[in-house]
Amino acid sequence: MEREEAIEKIEESCKQIALQMMKIHPAVRDLGDEETQGDILKSAHSLTVELEVIKKKLIQLKGRDDSTEL
Repeated sequence: MEREEAIEKIEESCKQIALQMMKIHPAVRDLGDEETQGDILKSAHSLTVELEVIKKKLIQLKGRDDSTEL
């Protein structure tokens, strides 16, 4: 697998994860337990932050110049 293909696969996976994460937030409201809701929202936020780190790293990788010429 080439780098570009790997980047595309990871980006698509990140997109799918983000879409699934968006389904969690509305459902949390219906749990009826504030402590559990708070813990889930905190964890979901942490997951979202880490997902953004992955996406940012891929953007940086795509922006690098792989040439050895100066």
